[in-house]
Amino acid sequence: MEAMIAKILIVDDQEYNVSLLERILGRAGYKKVYSTMDSLQVERLLTEIEPDIILLDLHMPGMDGLAILKMIRERYGPDHYLPVLMLTADLTTEAKQQGLQAGVNDFLTKPYDRTEVILRITNLLRTRFLHNQLQQHNNLLEERVRERTKDLEQAQMEIMQLLGRAAEYRDDMTGQHTQRVGALSGQIAERIGLSELEVSMIRMAAPLHDIGKIGIPDDVLLKPGRFEPHEFERMKSHASIGSSILEGSSFKLLKLAQLIALSHHEKWDGSGYPHGLKGEDIPLEARIVALADFYDALTHERPYKRAWTQEETLAEIKEQRGKHFDPLIVDVFIQCVSEKPPII
Repeated sequence: MEAMIAKILIVDDQEYNVSLLERILGRAGYKKVYSTMDSLQVERLLTEIEPDIILLDLHMPGMDGLAILKMIRERYGPDHYLPVLMLTADLTTEAKQQGLQAGVNDFLTKPYDRTEVILRITNLLRTRFLHNQLQQHNNLLEERVRERTKDLEQAQMEIMQLLGRAAEYRDDMTGQHTQRVGALSGQIAERIGLSELEVSMIRMAAPLHDIGKIGIPDDVLLKPGRFEPHEFERMKSHASIGSSILEGSSFKLLKLAQLIALSHHEKWDGSGYPHGLKGEDIPLEARIVALADFYDALTHERPYKRAWTQEETLAEIKEQRGKHFDPLIVDVFIQCVSEKPPII
């Protein structure tokens, strides 16, 4: 089998040695045998031939065998198995040590014994083909893992969106608020310099910020006008309810969603709820979502309120800088809007 498909490259500056090896290999059934007596042509031939094994003379003018071997190992890296059979009449221990350190797989001693030549080449080729099969198998497994991981990530993202939409349908029949808040939160996170992974996590977790609305009765949630004190207390409980719904998960994304659900109504000056956190004690992700949620809620109509204009909304956000919202996040947000209005 090896003889039918194996590509062999002989590199030796002596024509007699090349011809002898070609005859030995030909009689053994090897059909794809290539050769060169110019060591400077090896790099080009590696690209053109893509050999399965190289028979490499140690002592040659131009580039000697050790220099060529170094070039081969650097070219292919440690994970690529391309066997090199060193051809030499130099049987000294020093020469063998140099060859082995440089990455030689085996040695053929001149003058050649036909049986030994074929046996050594056959063994190295079998090892190469087994290595290639194993590599292909590993690549296939890695591809399947990547596909499976992608499917799981997609499923997780869809579940997050559906959960967020389930809560939002209580007071937004379009179900678009959660998606807009997620997209806007991601844009803000990106602009303040968070990593690509952090931005993605916030974008996916933000839509669950109001999941706790599931636990708020309609007569409170959909009430037009201002809440009575007891109604407002009931409404505020959606933050804790949302946190309770999401708690206990081992997934980082759901842990982040729980954190946002619990803290997105905290205020920079400490007057928010449920715990009255202040300043940087409020998780950064919750500070980002708080502004995104506020902007979207004001600029879109709800059963109990008209939609504010963008100018009105931005004026209110500026007024709440350092009160409701983190000043840095407000500044970044205003810059975003000025460069590319509207953001969403």
